[in-house]
Amino acid sequence: MKTLAPIPHVDPLDPLALDDALDPDVRLVRDTVRDFVRSRILPEVGGWFEAGTFPRSMPRELGSLGLLGMHLEGYGCAGASATAYGIACRELEAGDSGLRSFVSVQGSLAMYPIHAYGSEAQKTTWLPRLATGEAIGCFGLSEWDYGSEPTGMRTTARTRGDGYVIDGTKAWITSGGIADVAIVWAHVDPQPGTPATGSDVRGFVVPTDTPGFTTRNIERKLSLRASVTSELVLADCYVPASAMLPGVRGMRGPLSCLNEARYGIVWGVVGAARACYEAALAYATTRVQWGKPIAGFQLTQEKLANMALELQKAQLLASHLGRLKDADTLAPAHVSFGKLNNVREALAIAREARTILGASGITLEYPIMRHMNNLESVLTYEGTSEIHTLIIGQALTGLAAFS
Repeated sequence: MKTLAPIPHVDPLDPLALDDALDPDVRLVRDTVRDFVRSRILPEVGGWFEAGTFPRSMPRELGSLGLLGMHLEGYGCAGASATAYGIACRELEAGDSGLRSFVSVQGSLAMYPIHAYGSEAQKTTWLPRLATGEAIGCFGLSEWDYGSEPTGMRTTARTRGDGYVIDGTKAWITSGGIADVAIVWAHVDPQPGTPATGSDVRGFVVPTDTPGFTTRNIERKLSLRASVTSELVLADCYVPASAMLPGVRGMRGPLSCLNEARYGIVWGVVGAARACYEAALAYATTRVQWGKPIAGFQLTQEKLANMALELQKAQLLASHLGRLKDADTLAPAHVSFGKLNNVREALAIAREARTILGASGITLEYPIMRHMNNLESVLTYEGTSEIHTLIIGQALTGLAAFS
């Protein structure tokens, strides 16, 4: 008589055993970042969020782990795979979206444009220091009146002598108030009365100690509180011609950088959602009502099952996009699929998880409300849901519907 094999164990935090498919080097990244988050971040991040602070030691700590610009090659960068970078983002955001945002901005919005489009002098000057966290970078594209429509930006760079004078204001800039260098996008020598098309947009590598460059931190935030968000003001800010990124012109430059950062978001929000689901599962198995844990009631089990389903589907989507990126076949519309779906589902999971904790879910004793608030920012930064819907719509129909 044939002996029946034992029923395989189902891990409640990874029911489909998706992480079993990770390569050993990627698992090492996962375990390293997860241990760092558990030992260094989780014990303190509630206090940072409440106080609205981001520890100044954090950039060097993240740099020592090789996480800053880890998906780039050379200049002190690790040259990791897209999947390894995604896993790192997932584990960082399981700690806090602000932590993952810092790494995304540093690697994908500050380092990537220098790496992809910069001169050799720009690369050797900045990339090694940014990789270690000795220097901090930021990305100046959005303005108060121009977020989803960046071609309308008012920032200009006008020729003066052997360089350019930059004038303008950038808003909602992660790390702006602590940055050593900013990647600033501006219309170069715009013609008066000519509608902005984006073809004259160029990027500049601007040290933040340049005369005429100032910042103001944006306070009273209810989201991403453990993160620095700033306004950049450039007033008669002169930079030499060598400050311009020579390798790209037009909106292709900043949009390609955003695509890099959006990819990290696709993975990161899976970590935030997992943290909320994990907290709800642990609470439900220990919270007793009517003589038994609330996890034993059908309505609670339905909530947990639905959260697990969407969490695993989001992970499958992120993993697939990682394979496409490693194969160099990832299109911008693919990233929009990932950001639109995964952020939306992460928010839904956070809100459902909060209901399981009841009143306890609104306190910083548990991570859920902190993640929920953070995800409200992730939902709209680096492309709102509406913008990503239209990107997907254009890919499906061949017709642009942005205006």
